[in-house]
Amino acid sequence: MKTFATAVLALALSAGAAADGAQAPSYDWRTHWPTHYVFADGTDVGLSLKYQYDLDRFSNDQGAYEDAQTNRRKEFGFVIRKPGVYDATAVFDVQAKTWLDVYFRLQSKAVLGADAGAVRIGFMKTPVGFEGNTSTGTTSFLEPSLPMQAIYANRRIGVDWALTRKAWLIQLGYYHGGNLQGDLDGRMVAARVAWTPLNSPREVLHLGGSISREEPRGTWDGRGQYTPPSARLSALPEASLADQRLVDSGLLVPARHIDRRGLEGLWIHGPWSVQGEYLDAKVKLRDALAYKARGWYTFGSWVLTGESRTYRSGNVSDVQPAGPWGAMEVLVRYSTLNLDDGPTQGGNEHDWTLGANWYITPYVKLQANHVRAFSDHGDRRIDPHIFEMRVQVMF
Repeated sequence: MKTFATAVLALALSAGAAADGAQAPSYDWRTHWPTHYVFADGTDVGLSLKYQYDLDRFSNDQGAYEDAQTNRRKEFGFVIRKPGVYDATAVFDVQAKTWLDVYFRLQSKAVLGADAGAVRIGFMKTPVGFEGNTSTGTTSFLEPSLPMQAIYANRRIGVDWALTRKAWLIQLGYYHGGNLQGDLDGRMVAARVAWTPLNSPREVLHLGGSISREEPRGTWDGRGQYTPPSARLSALPEASLADQRLVDSGLLVPARHIDRRGLEGLWIHGPWSVQGEYLDAKVKLRDALAYKARGWYTFGSWVLTGESRTYRSGNVSDVQPAGPWGAMEVLVRYSTLNLDDGPTQGGNEHDWTLGANWYITPYVKLQANHVRAFSDHGDRRIDPHIFEMRVQVMF
């Protein structure tokens, strides 16, 4: 495995050097080496790769966790796109043995002659959650915040429509059929809107909100046994290789529907940025019973080398290094999650995370986080200290 990681890293560094040497952006084998090819009509066909290797070290955890280092993600995908017309992708994570994005998207302008948005069908992320819709290869921290882990609905099979303008965006989705792993039966409707009065390469103000309703369904197994619809909200202590949740609602049965809401904000000013979200979920049980979870996070970022976080179509991505030694970023995040509500005592947790990112090339990134977690779950209180690192190669 170390040999594979070394080879991939060397390949990415070579690709970065080739890209840095290009005089002007162009679709050719040198600037997109070795994963893309563009035909004369503009059709771009390529392979995608995301490889992450993580290391975690735990202390002050009362023996709850073991130090670990292993592959975090090994994602391979196929991409085909024709700018302004369509794009399609299929991605599989070999490490988790899980399908990720598998969809086809059509730009309405190619059919109608006017831009009325894009329609996408397949298996994709639902729109509730700003941080959750950020690619796992371009996240500022190694792991999502506590409320995002617990409340975000992740991917579903369905169809969505998105209309993006410089000053605003809107996304609507309908999902039915669970996921490609055969789980999460039921249906879901979701919407996200955002206002971006500032939207230029180094100056961004994004204010938005999202809402969804999910109606889970019960399942029958091969022996004729029925499992009623349920929900479960929980979170790991923002560590990639942790295997024990400090806060957990347990199984909520029967779940009639789950309402999720989110408020989101982002401000980018040159090398500085601030991002935050509030999220809650209300699980309707039987009769008048209901359970509510809520949480929020905020973080600040400073790119020491002067570059800016990038923003496009309602989301953020990695800093693009401008100098020969790459770009350096430091960050701090606070997140909190409350899973106590009435008779369900899922616990409370809040985490502080210090982070540093080194964007060596557009393809290679090194990350380090130090997490101080504080939890209170019934008579159990575990406050681990976590140091974690990641090396990432992504084309």
